[in-house]
Amino acid sequence: MIIRNNTIKVEQIDKSLVLSIEDKNELYKNSLFFDLEHYVYKKPICIGVFGCSYYDDDKRELFVTQYMIEDKKDSEEIISKIEEYFIKYKNSYEKKYIVTFSGNNDFTVLRYLFKERNIYFDIDSEFIHIDLQKQYEKEKKEGIGLKNLEKIFEIERESAVISGSNLAKTISKIIKDKDYFSRMPEEKKDKILLYNEQDVVSLFYILTNWKKYIVHEE
Repeated sequence: MIIRNNTIKVEQIDKSLVLSIEDKNELYKNSLFFDLEHYVYKKPICIGVFGCSYYDDDKRELFVTQYMIEDKKDSEEIISKIEEYFIKYKNSYEKKYIVTFSGNNDFTVLRYLFKERNIYFDIDSEFIHIDLQKQYEKEKKEGIGLKNLEKIFEIERESAVISGSNLAKTISKIIKDKDYFSRMPEEKKDKILLYNEQDVVSLFYILTNWKKYIVHEE
């Protein structure tokens, strides 16, 4: 399994621009920013990439952790790694919120695979879910995808956009062919990891700059 950690410097946060819920405008300090790349065929099969980040207010840095499977064995082990991650950051770092973009699919996959592996961590009761897609729809009364929301927020990606179907095909090949990952070009592996990382980084910047770009309309 590939385990990758990265640290990203963050400029001064203007609290007047942060998305506030129930008059709380420091949710970003107690949040995890979360995204999965997974493979589903009739039912959830496996998680290919787990990405999560959190903000350290003292260091003014965003810490990103990623797990990427290399074979079928890893597809079983990654579930336990994800549980360990969530328990660690809830209990030791006092994270209370999980921020996603249309995270219900990821949660459905996670619940199913946790249950299949007899893991009793209940993500729904352990964290409060903030879905930025739903928040946007609530305020603007229209739907939107993450890439279009990034355009509104003037977020420019380093990575090329990868379709969910192509990612799912890649993950299915990894678990079906034990040598597939070793044959994958390093460039492709890096591209997938960068794509996932930029998803969780975008969530942080969208949440902390919400009121700069989203004007609430009554």
